[in-house]
Amino acid sequence: MAETAPWACPSCDRPVSTPYCPDCGEREPHPRELTLRGLIDQVFEAFTNIDGRLLRSFRYLVSRPGFLTVSFLQGRRKPFVGPVGLFLVTNVLFFAAESLTGSTILSTPLDGHLNTQPWSELAQPLVASRLAALHTSADLFAPRFDSAIALHARSLILLMALAFAVLPAIAFRGSRLPLAGHVVFSLHLYGFLLLLFCLGTPVPAAGVLAGWSASTAETLDGTFSIFLLAACGIYLYFASGAVYGGGRVARGLKSAALAVGAAAIVLGYRFALLLITLYSA
Repeated sequence: MAETAPWACPSCDRPVSTPYCPDCGEREPHPRELTLRGLIDQVFEAFTNIDGRLLRSFRYLVSRPGFLTVSFLQGRRKPFVGPVGLFLVTNVLFFAAESLTGSTILSTPLDGHLNTQPWSELAQPLVASRLAALHTSADLFAPRFDSAIALHARSLILLMALAFAVLPAIAFRGSRLPLAGHVVFSLHLYGFLLLLFCLGTPVPAAGVLAGWSASTAETLDGTFSIFLLAACGIYLYFASGAVYGGGRVARGLKSAALAVGAAAIVLGYRFALLLITLYSA
């Protein structure tokens, strides 16, 4: 480490002859830092450092599947936002987009659970029983349910990524990757999927503005779901190649199975949100 003129560390109160204190990492204070220009420089540096890492992380997340996972596992973490932080940022972006467009990809309202979901026949008697226990009606209960499920969808979304981590651990059990490595892989995958969800949130709003019929909107929603599944499978193929390796055919089959598993987890998450919200709202 380069030597500088001796200075006293304000945190450790010890003499230091290097640019940073070897004990606590404190930097030598400069009078300029207490000027207005110095404060502006610090603000600019903070934002450019954060934004630079974040934008770089987004770029590699989308353009180079698996690269961020490999970098994190190899210890190259300084240039990028960590997997948990990146997942949380994509989560915030997705729910911001969902709120702005009025979409309900994950926070399905009560009416949707009762009428348009694969589990609607199961949900109807459950909801009826709950309404009877609460001595209320669906019209009165729906606003409270819809508000609560939106909150739960935001706060519990990490559970999806954790649940998915078990699948690559099984599919690539010969990789000897620790469970935490599979979790990192899963966090990056679901971060990518949340960015794709951001593309899907304007679809319902666009349908309303265009005056589409309910059948047209459902057809478009189904088409987008197929697109998401295909995109997930392609992403998994390249990401698993970077992280786990393996032959193309075997990796393709495993990626397809994992994509179906990811879709099943999304559906399971939406159904779990129904149960959690129904009995807690």
